[in-house]
Amino acid sequence: MTGLLVVTAVPAEAEAIRAGLTASAAPAPPDGTAPPDVTVLAVGVGPAVAGAATARLLALAEAAGRPYRAVVSAGIAGGFVGRVTVGGTVLAERSVAADLGAESPGGFIPVEGLGMPPELLGGGRTVLADPGLLARLHAALPGATVGTVLTVSTVTGTAASTAALAERHPDAVAEAMEGYGVAVAAAQAGVPFAELRTVSNPIGPRDRSAWRMREAFAALTAAAAALH
Repeated sequence: MTGLLVVTAVPAEAEAIRAGLTASAAPAPPDGTAPPDVTVLAVGVGPAVAGAATARLLALAEAAGRPYRAVVSAGIAGGFVGRVTVGGTVLAERSVAADLGAESPGGFIPVEGLGMPPELLGGGRTVLADPGLLARLHAALPGATVGTVLTVSTVTGTAASTAALAERHPDAVAEAMEGYGVAVAAAQAGVPFAELRTVSNPIGPRDRSAWRMREAFAALTAAAAALH
């Protein structure tokens, strides 16, 4: 895949991906950067900054006559217990803005249920991964779990909220904070999109002793070979 833009939230994720790209490149670039057909950038935490930064990068590339052929949101994530293992790799079949909506006495109301005109919702709170791009990534990463990856602005941290989220999204395997924002930017630009995550911790009550950051970063480096 040439002309690929890979965006992460933080520099450590970008560095892990670059390490995997250079290790699998033949030959590796002498300066230790990513292969020339892959651009890896850390753009910030959360859907708003990730979406805005990605949109700017895509627009600048198009204006320069060198548009990206695809964009991947990548990094580490929390995983739903029983659906994906810590240290595992996840590919999003769809990226969903899980908390885009309203609270009510009867429970969460997704944005589609608020009576807004469809034109104000854009693509709604779900963006599907590009089928061809997803298939290529899955072929290169056959052990990856494919499912819904949720985008949240507030990381889930209690048993009650975890249970509610799992019930609302029975096909969700992981949650992160940028995928939906990047997906919307890609959709607006007409560029294929996918989301790749590796799991550092189980979703639920925050327990730092259960986090496996080293394993997740190592898995991210290993998965990066699929991005060539």
